[in-house]
Amino acid sequence: MKYIFTITVLLTTLLSWGQEDAWVYFTDKPDAAYYLANPLEMLTERALARRDTHGIALDEIDVPISDTYVSQIEAATGITVMAKSKWLNAVHVQGAVSSIGNLSSLDFVSEIVYANSSIESSLMALPESEYEPVDKWENLSTLTDFEYGIAENQITMLNADFLHENDFTGEGMLIAVIDSGFDSVNTMDAFARIRNNGQILGTYNFVTGAEDVYLDHYHGTMVLSTIAGYVEGEFVGTAPDADFYLFVSENAAIEVVLEESLWVEAAEEADRLGVDVINTSLGYSNFDNPNHSHTYADMDGNTTFISKGAEIACSRGIIVVNSAGNSGSSEWHYITAPADATSVLTIGAVYDNEVITDFSSWGPSADGRVKPDVCAQGGGAAIIPPSGDLTFGNGTSFSSPIMCGAVTCFWQAFPDLTGEQIRQAIKASADRFSSPDDQYGYGIPDFEAAYTTTVGVADINNVDFELSIYPNPNTSDVLYINRPNTDEKMTISIVDVTGKIVLQTSSQLNNTPIDISNLERGIYILQLDSKEHQIGRKLVIQ
Repeated sequence: MKYIFTITVLLTTLLSWGQEDAWVYFTDKPDAAYYLANPLEMLTERALARRDTHGIALDEIDVPISDTYVSQIEAATGITVMAKSKWLNAVHVQGAVSSIGNLSSLDFVSEIVYANSSIESSLMALPESEYEPVDKWENLSTLTDFEYGIAENQITMLNADFLHENDFTGEGMLIAVIDSGFDSVNTMDAFARIRNNGQILGTYNFVTGAEDVYLDHYHGTMVLSTIAGYVEGEFVGTAPDADFYLFVSENAAIEVVLEESLWVEAAEEADRLGVDVINTSLGYSNFDNPNHSHTYADMDGNTTFISKGAEIACSRGIIVVNSAGNSGSSEWHYITAPADATSVLTIGAVYDNEVITDFSSWGPSADGRVKPDVCAQGGGAAIIPPSGDLTFGNGTSFSSPIMCGAVTCFWQAFPDLTGEQIRQAIKASADRFSSPDDQYGYGIPDFEAAYTTTVGVADINNVDFELSIYPNPNTSDVLYINRPNTDEKMTISIVDVTGKIVLQTSSQLNNTPIDISNLERGIYILQLDSKEHQIGRKLVIQ
């Protein structure tokens, strides 16, 4: 049955090449006032609580797309609506170029952008994309004293075991895994723990429009195993006590631009449900229809439909963790979308000895930003396929979820921090933060160091103490500290992530310049001491 379905979808897609794909953007959201006044009509209580915690206001981006507008597009001759996005206020349509062009006469249509960039858009222009081919995917009650078994190296490399030992195992956190399918996750022994504990909160297949995700491809099964798999004494994922939504947006049999739009739909649903972290071991640059393929110039974080959606997901307070891609030794060479998005935490792959793999895709982004952001083990990573065998596989498809689980546990430790603060703390703890490059990015994070630095600031932070520190983050050689209306002299100590004092002086904090030119980039604790006060602030040197 699965084989017949795959062939049917493939034939349907090949026949549709006589048509075109396009995104039709709308001018407005006529129901915006109603939804903003009734937020539970568009987001769950958990999602609203997450926004409140991180100070993220609701806006028109959160408002659902107009059903009236969608209905009129669906009723248009020769048009099929394939997907829709409230974030981008657009629908993905298929049809003849002439039929799609006729939609521009509708007064609520602001822009039509074709996946084929050679076709002139009806008011402007936009996207295209690639992902990791199937053959590259494999290149093949809280417990805190886990026996990690074959997964030990990929966990201890990040010092994620430190988080587990301190009871940060993902409990209370919610992860959405967006992938191509989760074959046998509903029956495998390796996932019995999360099934029995009710940690799978829901599933949906955006490709087929059904809830079942367990008869589809196996890639998501292996990805999920690195986060949530558990075989006592033999295997543990990086966030074994997190809760999960399992979403399918990728049709493994084909590679079409529609998958970008389906991913955005899945991310929007994750946001509606209050998900904290999204893992995506997918990426887009080359499609079966070469007219839809992206160029490296498109990897600027703001061109492809999926990268635009990923950036909005981050703006809603979600941390998006994404594989860098497996194109490092291929002609393409570079990262793929949405790994190019500015706020996405993009993960490269290293071997067990922390040396970069040959397949891990390179940065930078097309506009020159550091990508990948950080690395985790993806060469010889411990995984569990649908067979249930404990084995090893190669791919940034695995380094990404390994990192995702660690990120989730770290955020559990500091739930009041924003996604951006968490991402910055992780990058700053990495071993190449002071000298990033196009393969490792900022390098391999140290979650114990990130935790120690962050908790150190929290323990001594006094928000009632009037103090100005600038610039912070600091990109210069000089730091200024000002405490108005006092002549109290204080000892100034700058402490690195290991607890070592790397600079110490004394001052009355009257804007006297402090030379920090000898300090490497990273996160520090700025500690101010006197007989009456001990004050701490986080200092970021970039």
